Amino acid sequence: MTDLSDLTPAAWPARTAAAWPAVPLLVALALWGYAMRHTDVSALDDYGLVSALHPTFWAGLAVLTAGFWCTVRDPRRRNGWSLAYVLGLLVMERATQAVLYPTPLYAWAWKHDAVIDHLLTSGGLQTADQLGDMAVYDQWPGFFAAQAALVRLLGVDNAAMYMAWWPLVSSVLLLLPLLLIYRTFTEDRRLIWTAVWLFCVANWVGQDYFSPQSVAFVLHLGVIAVVLRHYGRSGGREDRQGQAVWTVLLSVLVTAIVVSHQLTPGMLVVTLVALAFTRRYRRWVPAVTTVVIFLAWCLTAALPFLSAAMPDMIRSIGDVGANVETGYGATPTGTGAVATSWAARLLSGSVLLLALVGVLRQRVLRRRALPLLLVAAAPLPMFVASSYGSEMIFRVLMFTLPGAAFFAAAALLPKVRTLAADAADAAARGAGGRSPATTARRRRLPLPFLPPLRYGAWVPPLVLLAGTLAFVPSYSGKDRINYFPPREVALVQQLFDQAPDDSLVVAANRNYPLAYEQYWRVDHYWFLDDDRSHVDEIVRDPAAVLARDMAAVEAPARAYFLLTQGQTANSEMNGQLGKAQLARVRESVAASPRFELIAENSAGVLYVLKPAS
Repeated sequence: MTDLSDLTPAAWPARTAAAWPAVPLLVALALWGYAMRHTDVSALDDYGLVSALHPTFWAGLAVLTAGFWCTVRDPRRRNGWSLAYVLGLLVMERATQAVLYPTPLYAWAWKHDAVIDHLLTSGGLQTADQLGDMAVYDQWPGFFAAQAALVRLLGVDNAAMYMAWWPLVSSVLLLLPLLLIYRTFTEDRRLIWTAVWLFCVANWVGQDYFSPQSVAFVLHLGVIAVVLRHYGRSGGREDRQGQAVWTVLLSVLVTAIVVSHQLTPGMLVVTLVALAFTRRYRRWVPAVTTVVIFLAWCLTAALPFLSAAMPDMIRSIGDVGANVETGYGATPTGTGAVATSWAARLLSGSVLLLALVGVLRQRVLRRRALPLLLVAAAPLPMFVASSYGSEMIFRVLMFTLPGAAFFAAAALLPKVRTLAADAADAAARGAGGRSPATTARRRRLPLPFLPPLRYGAWVPPLVLLAGTLAFVPSYSGKDRINYFPPREVALVQQLFDQAPDDSLVVAANRNYPLAYEQYWRVDHYWFLDDDRSHVDEIVRDPAAVLARDMAAVEAPARAYFLLTQGQTANSEMNGQLGKAQLARVRESVAASPRFELIAENSAGVLYVLKPAS
């Protein structure tokens, strides 16, 4: 053990200066931990988690952002500190919901758990004749098969045991390909880590949840990283041999994407084709390999789904207006829903605007990082191709973000450097001179903690802080829809525990936990998915119309009516039926002699249709 008195007078201040980035990081995490203990999510309003969070959460984000900015701008700090701050950001962003909510978020995550359960139950893939519309998941089974194996390996009952933490896991997995992509064009640590930070705070679309898309996006960036780093202009026999190895790896990654998700291979193809038209990446091996694997899967395993969906897909080509509009049932309604929706739009718009400023302001990036600019622009034509269930605009934003975040970070920094500029500096040093960057750094080093402040120096950190804070309403503003309390889970579970084979579950919409539970033996009908004329008919005389729709179920199967708070929140906040209309439906069913109450709690009601006399 070293006695502090043995240290030279300058040693202790030097060690203090070296360790100071730990202070704001630890303070931010302590504030976050305190907020987690004092946040109540039992009664969320239309602002979701935003209005429920304890004020110390926001203070923690502010401290974390300030500490990151000071650390990343200090040339003496190593990359480890920047990584620590980014990991702290991901914990505060993505782990908050897992800590606060006792059950997993998102009806679609519960749906994917049901698909995994089906694979474990049936022991293999099944056809459309056996599963109907749900057979599409058996035609893209990569993610589900891997998760079924993971469930067996971990010895847990189902994927719901760990899927609440999936957003954090998938976001951390994105860091490696992102860093590889950015380091292909620069070693400027300020630019690299600021771009990573902006990517994390602008990635609000929510596709990091327990889904095939979350894994496919990681693999997509992995393929882009391989192409950018190993398929540039070079020559020689050794280079060709090395590229053969990388082509094998690329084929494995592409195959994993193709067998897991429908949209990501298309996004990957347009990106690789765009890169192949540049002088530096004129080799067509990655694009051709991806197209061949993609077509092979589409013409074999995925052919049943594509044959049925192809007419609608062809009709949507070129219809940009219809492809980007949300439509009925997906339009934010109410003050909270509209406010959080605008927060998300402003966040994405600000990053795209910053990216444009970065392209115009940093001339060196326009030349040296042109391939990354193409990576950002390549997904845009997908607006013309399809609506993808009214989600295409969100997916295009997500696939554009890795490149856009890089140029947006350049807009927040003074003159940035590329690998070519670094090589020139190295040559200057080898000739006995000093590079301009080294001279500038030496002029700045005497300040003990912070980089020097100049006119306008506070604008970039304030922009970074605004984006970091805006992530929360953009990402968690709809938690009133996405969160299902334990009592709602218990109510739905009670339904499936007693439902005989071939039973029918009728609900307003599919926004409730376990909505696809045991879908291979129980049918579902969501009446808000019907034509508006039929919905209006139900609203006029709920019990009579619903009883008529449910009467075709034959004994011993039964027909159930389920209405939960998740369905109500989704209907109200997405412009379907209002609270008064849904209350009328519930009261009509309760008063009808055709229905019998099975279960009820504060999260919803469950009725069964009595057999006709």
